[in-house]
This record gives sequence, C-alpha cells and structure tokens, in this order.
Amino acid sequence: MLKRRFLITNIILIAAMFLLIGINLYVGSAKISPARLLAVLSGSERDSVIGKIIWEIRMPRIFAAVFLGGALALSGYLLQRFFGNPIAGPFVLGISSGAKLMVAALMVLASSYGFGLHSSMLVLASLIGAGIATVFVILAARRVRNMSILIVCGVMIGYIASAITELMVSFAADSNIVNLHNWALGSFSGISWQNVRSFVPIVVVAAIATRLMAKNIEAYSYGEAYAMSLGMNVKAFRICLILVSSILSATVTAFAGPISFVGIATAHVIRILYRTDKPKILIPGIFMGGAVFCLLSDLLARALFAPMELSISTITAIFGAPVVISMLMRKKKEA
Repeated sequence: MLKRRFLITNIILIAAMFLLIGINLYVGSAKISPARLLAVLSGSERDSVIGKIIWEIRMPRIFAAVFLGGALALSGYLLQRFFGNPIAGPFVLGISSGAKLMVAALMVLASSYGFGLHSSMLVLASLIGAGIATVFVILAARRVRNMSILIVCGVMIGYIASAITELMVSFAADSNIVNLHNWALGSFSGISWQNVRSFVPIVVVAAIATRLMAKNIEAYSYGEAYAMSLGMNVKAFRICLILVSSILSATVTAFAGPISFVGIATAHVIRILYRTDKPKILIPGIFMGGAVFCLLSDLLARALFAPMELSISTITAIFGAPVVISMLMRKKKEA
C-alpha cells in the first residue's frame, strides 16, 4: 500500500513538472501558437525570432526553475534536519540574505573597478555570505535553546544583511547595479545558457550528496546519542549537512537572488503527500516538489500582470506563508 502511494505521488509530481514546463514554454509576452511551438522544439524554426525567444529566454529560465527550485527545497529540508525544526529555512534564518549581501558587494566592486564577473565568482561570493550568516545562526543556536527565539535571530540577521544590500544598491552609480533591485527580490529572468551550465553540475552533485546522506539523516533524526550508537561521526555529519545546505542555497542566491518560503513549505507539503518521514523517499520528492513550486510561481509571476513581471518571491510568499502559519499553529496546539 505504501509503495503504491509513493509511486502514485511520484507520477503526479513528474506529470505536474512536465505539464508546467510545457505551459511555461507556451505562455509569455510573445504570442506563440501550439503548432509554432512544436516547430521550434523540433528544430525547424530554431533560428527564427520565435525560436530565439524559446531557446534563449524561456528554456534557460525553465532550467533555472527546475534545478534552483529543487536546490532551494533540499536546502530547506537539510536545515530543518540540522536544527530539528520544520520552520527552519535559508530565507527565514537569514542565510539567503547573507549570500545576497556578498553577491551584491561583488557586483558593486566589479562595476567600480571594471573587472568582469564569472559565474564561479558569484557562487563563491554567495557561499561566503551564506557561510557567514550560517555561523551566526549556529552560534545563536548554542546560546538560545528556544527555536522561536532562534528564528527571530535569523530574521534579524536577514534584515541587517538586506538593509546593507539596499544601501549599496541605492547609492551605486552604475545603472546596471541599480537594476540589481529586481534581482534582490528574487527572479529567474535573465538566466542564460552559460548560467545553466554553471549551476546544473553544482546542484546535481549536491543533490546526489544529499541522497547519499539519507541513511545518516534518518539516524540523526532519532537523536545524536542514537546516531553515535550506530557508529556515526555526528560532528562530521553536522558539518556535511550544513555545508551541502549552504552550497545549495548559495547557488540559488547567486543566480536568482533570495527566494522566500520554498525551502520551508515544500518539505512540509511533500511530507504530507508521502505520509512518511523517511529521507530516502522524501529527498527525491522534495526536489521535484521544489521544481514544481518554482515552475508554477514563475509562470504566475510572468503571466498575472503581463507584460509587467512580478518578483518570484511575491508569488512564493503568497503560497508559502500560509503553509508556515499552519505549521506554527499546529505546533502551538501540540505544545
């Protein structure tokens, strides 16, 4: 019965993902007929204006929604396991804001001193920012046992980092830096094939590492004493857990900016759908769930008020915030 549920849920997630990919290719400011879309995808009109819109704008954006959405969902799941709380996530704990701050600082420096930026530099800067924010959160966690207070500390770290970022962006002289305001709100627009070739390998390796840690994650969820009784090096495992989570969230922030609530809401919804807490089952589902969530959110961000485009965090907050509120209310009742 359980295997049947897992199979049906996987089929639904995969079907939803491919359906949304098709709709994202079709819907946009440029009107494209289904026949023309099929012609472009078959390669017969790849060099036309419509072909360039599909292959150079919409397709990389879809790759970003799938891989970066999945990465963000996995990052949230790993943080929830690390802190032992379903409310933990890269956006709520200020980790995404720390990554955003360092990327914005690098872009301002590049503009001021006239040097070019490579994708690896953005990822490295984002990882440093995420790492610094994570260290602050971990230090706070050691002094504060109440998870609610820890969440507030994370939110405050996020506000400080965001405020500094806004100051840098506001006082930047270069018009391209001023336009970072849209990126700072979270967006998949402007993703290129070069960006795709940069973030896909990072996300794939980190996702595989997460799947390989599934057995240890399950043991760790029963407590450190139980994990150590199985011969686990808990200290090394915690370092790996937070490192992989930071890499995933930093990669997302480097290319798409901070995106809210995906890391928290996705894991919670997938856990309800599968009706299990086993990591080896949840991890692939969470990745697909994050991809579906971001594909849907990006579609709505582009289509609701076209040609004006909303930030993707606006849409993810509308769907994700109620999930977080329901989780908080459920925890309050259980307490």
